[in-house]
Amino acid sequence: MVLERLCVSIKGAVQGVGFRPFVYRLAKELGLRGFVINDSRGVYIEVEGERRVLEEFLIKLNREKPTLARIHSVDFSFLQPAGYSDFEIKESSDTGQKEVFVLPDMSTCEDCLRELFDPSDRRYLYPFINCTNCGPRFTIIESLPYDRPNTTMKLFKMCYECEREYHEPSNRRFHAQPNACPECGPWLSLYSSEGRLIAERDEALTLTLELLKDGKIVAVKGVGGFHLMCDATREDVVNLLRDRKRRKEKPVAVMFRDLPQLKKYAEPSELELLLLTLPERPIVLTKYKGGLAPSVAPELKMLGAFLPYSPLHHILLRGLDFPLVATSGNFSEEPIVIDNEEALRGLSKLSDFILLHNRDIKRRCDDSVMKVIGGTPTPIRRSRGYAPMPITLPFSLKRKVLAVGGMLKNTFSLAFGDRVIISQHVGDVENLETLKAFEEMVFDLMRLYEFEPEVVVCDMHPRYETTRWAEVFSTEKNIPLARVQHHFAHILSCMAENQLRDKVLGIAWDGTGYGEDGTLWGGEFLECDYSSYMRLFHFRPFRLIGGERAVKEPRRVALSILFELFHEEALDLELPTLRCFEEKELKNLYIAWKRGVNSPYTSSVGRLFDAVASLLNIRHTLSYEGQASMMLEDLYDYSVKDAYPFELKDGIIDWKLMFLALMEEREPVRAVSRFINTLAHICLRVAREVSLERVCLSGGVMQNDPLVSKIKELLENAGFRVYTHQKVPPNDGGLSLGQAVFGGLAEGL
Repeated sequence: MVLERLCVSIKGAVQGVGFRPFVYRLAKELGLRGFVINDSRGVYIEVEGERRVLEEFLIKLNREKPTLARIHSVDFSFLQPAGYSDFEIKESSDTGQKEVFVLPDMSTCEDCLRELFDPSDRRYLYPFINCTNCGPRFTIIESLPYDRPNTTMKLFKMCYECEREYHEPSNRRFHAQPNACPECGPWLSLYSSEGRLIAERDEALTLTLELLKDGKIVAVKGVGGFHLMCDATREDVVNLLRDRKRRKEKPVAVMFRDLPQLKKYAEPSELELLLLTLPERPIVLTKYKGGLAPSVAPELKMLGAFLPYSPLHHILLRGLDFPLVATSGNFSEEPIVIDNEEALRGLSKLSDFILLHNRDIKRRCDDSVMKVIGGTPTPIRRSRGYAPMPITLPFSLKRKVLAVGGMLKNTFSLAFGDRVIISQHVGDVENLETLKAFEEMVFDLMRLYEFEPEVVVCDMHPRYETTRWAEVFSTEKNIPLARVQHHFAHILSCMAENQLRDKVLGIAWDGTGYGEDGTLWGGEFLECDYSSYMRLFHFRPFRLIGGERAVKEPRRVALSILFELFHEEALDLELPTLRCFEEKELKNLYIAWKRGVNSPYTSSVGRLFDAVASLLNIRHTLSYEGQASMMLEDLYDYSVKDAYPFELKDGIIDWKLMFLALMEEREPVRAVSRFINTLAHICLRVAREVSLERVCLSGGVMQNDPLVSKIKELLENAGFRVYTHQKVPPNDGGLSLGQAVFGGLAEGL
């Protein structure tokens, strides 16, 4: 019998998913000898046996791998045998370039759930139950490789029973790094808002349930940060939470015990049901039936719903007969709280009680949000459950890149080889607190991967805090800084995640992005490849009266449109928009518009949505970004097929005829539907003019389901191939991917 040695190096998300136990069992089953080890690159295996058996081992390695494992590459070779006497799992090695990919946090698996609610199980109602197939990963790991001493669980010494499970190859908890039980693991502590310890362990859990039943707001420490939780059916309680959080109307997410309870309040489609039950457990935007507190989602027909994903959530929801509001534990526009001391200081102002635990959260990670757009599941916020899994590119980059993203809905990216690691959701980097959180998260992820960038990439906008940060960082590190136009980065991100190589027509529509001519773009048709773009068409520019104020006041955008159409005569019209202003104020605003005082030009389609909302008396001021657009989306009627007229000349899309016709419309539903249809017909007209087969849709406006659905319908029927986002958000949360690709490929950096 001729023996050979098979050496296998596997890269990907292969640590913390039970890969070594799987390899151990497979090798034993096939009678092979050797070892498996975690190293800085992933998993390394050496096995000895007959060639036929070694080939069978290779095939089964990929075919039967653990559910959560993601293999990106397998390198193997056959060598002379080394004379191993048995098969073993070796201690991990932390030497070499860090190339292994950290697995996201995963929801509690069915096996653990059965144990959690089994009174005879030693982990009955234990809020930190987990196994190799589920539990925290990204939020507890401190360094690679992924082993218990390199996690925040290192403080908890396993008891005899947990230790036995951890070292037993046939056990589900074999090398489950967060393994613990009530005897040896983390525990809960309940505090009053004044910081007084009230109860611990089981008693803390029991009291928390009673407090929630009594209408109290409780800050609950979860996997990636704190939630503010309360009864989602009580208007007085939800309104109190809104007042404290300074979140006037922005919808809040609701966590339901299970699908039957969720279906009492919402009507998820089959695709939305699939998203709700994925191991990632994102928040899913779905059709709302009613029955919850009205202020959960004011004036909207969609609800952000999700199911429990941690053992603690399951215990809380099982102990209540109502769903819970589960919104981020922070003041509006500030980072989510993850630290116990910080929670006792800050969240005491927002909550009546605080439920802590003593398993440290290494890095904050908000809940992910998904929406079905144009028939495709699309991330609106990519974070817990998805980050930091890499995006695979159809090519290899020339250099290592740090891409810092934009200002709103920020993510940043580390890129090397054919991979881009996109951070968890950072948020809106508009103040000192979020800028500090951004910097902390950048350095943390670079440290985790021992990553040293060779170029930094940022947005062109000179006033973005991320741009300013990148300028300082690149100077300190003495590495090149590249600036990428906002909408070009949007299209690059769509191209990259769809693994496109050829030139495309990119349609990038959003609120605003800094253009190369110094104006604010946002209604762009670009011819793009990975190295450059050409601006082919854009919407007729109009002024934002008052600059930043206009972004929050649709009435100002509508007023600008009226001034463009009628000049000073607009002041004499009988329209809802004009009734929002005092007569003297209107005259002053007309002068500001005419002279261009604090009234920059924009081509933004997002702002056109705002103008329509005001002209139709739907919304005149905003309490959160995208509010008007979401309200218009709710009004769309798929039975309306016609559209308004428009003009296209010399690269300019003129909306004049469209708005004149819209203002004659008596019925808002028909007006909104025709407006959205018109935008889709504009896309078809431009696509025919440009004649590029592949069309990429990106930008925040492309979160509008009826708009994207109509664009896809018209273009695909005309023979075009339309690509949308599936892995990163179409909003600014996807910018860093496009920036990273540009920085990794551009010449001359």
